[in-house]
Amino acid sequence: MNENYTIESDSRWCVLLPCSTEETWAVPQKCLAEIVTLPAEGSSPPTQLFWRGRDVPILDLDADSVAPWRDSRASTGLIAVILGLKGGAWDYYGVALRGGGLTMKDLSREDIEDVPELVSEGSSSAFRMNGEVFQVPDMASLPGRQGSERSAA
Repeated sequence: MNENYTIESDSRWCVLLPCSTEETWAVPQKCLAEIVTLPAEGSSPPTQLFWRGRDVPILDLDADSVAPWRDSRASTGLIAVILGLKGGAWDYYGVALRGGGLTMKDLSREDIEDVPELVSEGSSSAFRMNGEVFQVPDMASLPGRQGSERSAA
């Protein structure tokens, strides 16, 4: 057996998704289908994405944000396409990414502090890592969140 081999179950790789100025999601790597770069015609992301033969709803968690959805130099924006829950309302959904900080971390190698008092609406838990708070989204509540996000815009 190769001594550099890592048992995957020992790893807790998460993608850290900057969804708004106030919220960064921590999503297991296995739940992320793709990061899609889209041409951005305006300051807001589209409400739907046609991705790999499917219509995918897009959540914009910070429509009033000062953090831009698009890169003004390239006129493009990023959408994280995430797997939905089996039997749930969506097979996939997209989340508009705002600002910087898109990265991956192996959480088994990080010093993490559970902070249940900081769980935001629509999240199942929260933790602090390197002084920053990350939210773990409640996948079952996301379809209802789309309507509230769009109506608030």
